[in-house]
Amino acid sequence: MTSEEFRRHGRQVVDWIADYLAGIEAHPVRSQVQPGAVRAALPAHPPERGEGFDGVLADLDRVVLPGITHWQHPSFFAYFPANASGPAILGDLLSSGLGVQGMLWATSPACTELETVVVDWLAELLGLPEHFRTDTAGGGVIQDSASSATLLAILAGLHRVSGGEVANGGITGRHTLYVSTQTHSAVAKAARIVGVGAENVRTVGVDEKTLGMDPAELDRAIAEDRAAGAVPVMVCATVGTTSTAAVDPVRAIGEVCRRHGVWLHVDAAYAGVAAVCPELRWLNDGVPEYVDSYATNPHKWLLTNFDCTVLWVADRAPLTGALAITPEFLRNAATASGAVVDYRDWQISLGRRFRALKLWAVLRWYGAEGLREHIRTGVAQATELARWVAEDPDFELHEPQHLGLVCLRPRWPDHNGDRGAADDATLRLMEHLNASGALYLTHTKVSGRVVLRMALGGTGTEQRHVRAAWETIRDTYRNMARSKKSAR
Repeated sequence: MTSEEFRRHGRQVVDWIADYLAGIEAHPVRSQVQPGAVRAALPAHPPERGEGFDGVLADLDRVVLPGITHWQHPSFFAYFPANASGPAILGDLLSSGLGVQGMLWATSPACTELETVVVDWLAELLGLPEHFRTDTAGGGVIQDSASSATLLAILAGLHRVSGGEVANGGITGRHTLYVSTQTHSAVAKAARIVGVGAENVRTVGVDEKTLGMDPAELDRAIAEDRAAGAVPVMVCATVGTTSTAAVDPVRAIGEVCRRHGVWLHVDAAYAGVAAVCPELRWLNDGVPEYVDSYATNPHKWLLTNFDCTVLWVADRAPLTGALAITPEFLRNAATASGAVVDYRDWQISLGRRFRALKLWAVLRWYGAEGLREHIRTGVAQATELARWVAEDPDFELHEPQHLGLVCLRPRWPDHNGDRGAADDATLRLMEHLNASGALYLTHTKVSGRVVLRMALGGTGTEQRHVRAAWETIRDTYRNMARSKKSAR
């Protein structure tokens, strides 16, 4: 592809993306295709000769687009937001255009140093402690996901608790990790990967009202494990759980970890970025005093397209000590001087993309004021939705309601206390709503009951979309309830 061909087709691609985003509401939110439909629409064998790019764009419309679930649709309320924005898309394009492999400072100094600045900027915007800055003993790094950040925290905790011996001899004896019943499954997966084993992930109960981890039960579990000869490694506290956006009591958990010498990691994947708003800095309670590592996802709620997780550590030595291996082909004068950061020692893979460009573009385009406005808009939308739900006698609001997530459950009076039947009916309601293409919801279980999750905060979501979704949910429920009554 010549420069002129790239220029011409590049304009076509940018125009296509702009048209797609401008007209996204014309698409059903969730893809309507059946399994295998996209594969069946594509040739079984690769082309023998190169084809023009116009054909690629044509098949993008004909084959790919029908198989897309539109995460940027303003009526996408499933999972958590996966914000994309114009500045982030352009930053990602610049990263692709530069084609940087940023494994070492020497392989592109700007890739590394821009990242150190961006993660320090973000730490400041979120009100995180000074020792998370990259010009201290700690520092930040952009990862692909919070799952990777969790894995890295476990590795750092293992390195510290073993005095570095784990890197040489592997894991010997029983090592334990601690989560609550609400913690993301990433911890169990990471335990398998590092060799701790999922069976050594201890599950701690939660406060029945807040769904936050019970510090007293955590204290007992760590003491019991240590008395039985185990080596407690890490506690994962969550700020904004996946199910309900519950917030663990980080300060109280931190006091337990401090007493037992256990690494404390905070998974703030969803909620952490909300601390860009000063009135939401309560989310950081206990972080400066007790937390060893902290991760949050700008790619969820901070207008930065996937993938972009920021992981900070209070002390980088256990992390780099666990990961640093320097074969001859990576040796260079800058690394040997000790004056630079080599981010390959802060992640699992050797190679790394120039992810900092898109986050840099977002921070510069929106500024602190624009980012705060975006978060506040999502919180305000959720607050009003929660009020509508609470005022409707046909629905039950899960409380406490946090940030931009609203969890609700329809009341099915004809089931006469049959929880299983009511849960089945709620799931049928959700599937009916999702199949309609008008909106997209997901579910979870709270105290054994199925509840619907509605996550606000999409880049293009306005109050009118929230109102339309609520009316659709309410009306669909009532139609189903009437049908059940008529069938009886």
